[in-house]
Amino acid sequence: MLAGVLRSGVAPMDAGGAIGQTSPGISLFEDIHMRLSRLSFVALLFGLAVLSPWRAQAQGSPYSVIVPVNDVSDAQRNAAFVTALGQVLTRVAGGQDLRSNAGYGDAMKNAASLVRKYQYQRAATGLSLEVDFEPGTVRRLISTLGVASAGVKPPVLLLVQGADGKLFDQSSLASLASSASARGTNVTYPDASNPPDATQAAAADAATLAAIDQQYHTGLVLVGSLHNGSASWTLISGGQAQKWTNKGTTEDSLLSDAGNGMVDRIGKQLNVIGAGVSEGKVWVGGLKSAMDYADLLSALRADPSISDVSTIGAQNDGVLLDVKASVPLSALAANLAAGGRLLLDKDAHDGADATLSWLH
Repeated sequence: MLAGVLRSGVAPMDAGGAIGQTSPGISLFEDIHMRLSRLSFVALLFGLAVLSPWRAQAQGSPYSVIVPVNDVSDAQRNAAFVTALGQVLTRVAGGQDLRSNAGYGDAMKNAASLVRKYQYQRAATGLSLEVDFEPGTVRRLISTLGVASAGVKPPVLLLVQGADGKLFDQSSLASLASSASARGTNVTYPDASNPPDATQAAAADAATLAAIDQQYHTGLVLVGSLHNGSASWTLISGGQAQKWTNKGTTEDSLLSDAGNGMVDRIGKQLNVIGAGVSEGKVWVGGLKSAMDYADLLSALRADPSISDVSTIGAQNDGVLLDVKASVPLSALAANLAAGGRLLLDKDAHDGADATLSWLH
């Protein structure tokens, strides 16, 4: 139990900073609350250097994009800059579609001025241009477009099987990845030597999702199965499943359509724009140690949509938090779970507006 772990593993400090015993007359709840607050302070003081709360995307910088080009002409290069900037803006805005925002058109006209570097690449599939944008400039642009970012989404792990039951490799999933990338969603691929169990992932098995988070740093998984011109899909986001099917005349069309369907479903769940500051209570269970609690607080305080978080209390293996965010609490919980360390809990906790469980 979290309370028991904190009681036995973290000693309280007196007013002078020395480690001492719990003062007489302090209730168990007050003692836990005081210890949690002190732990939070110590964690922030030392910067939690050993923790990596919301880790970098496995596929590299969200400010770098590769787009196909026909040749090395100025016209093709400038068109590629525009395409690349559109994808980067969508990524950094957390998947939100910014095309209707005032100022978006002018930003596209000036795409070249935001480019930090670019490089042509030639492969079997043709010529492409890798474009890298200046992060600070992109973030300021998004702010001027009037968007409160919910943070860059983690990549989606693709577990797609063919009719023979074997997982597709990266080259086989190119059309799916391309359609997702064009709309600002990154993907990642399973380790061919030891891939996750697709069936267990589709069933949102907690141990499987915890292992996926540990290796691939995401709570987003697309499980697919192709057979005779049709396919079935399961998108797992924070432990919640969305299922659909599609048909196509070719394998590439099936995969490309699936990429768009995946982005649509992620967008509906995660890309919620708040009308103002939302404040409410979030319960997080499954915390087995003081380090879990410190890791949780660090992750929450690193989230750009959260302006303030404080601990109200603790019971058994969970904590009740008061959270202020730029998005509704339900959307915040979904986005946190998509990061991989948390699961959306189907059973609501008393007094909480959102309920989550910590993954191990």
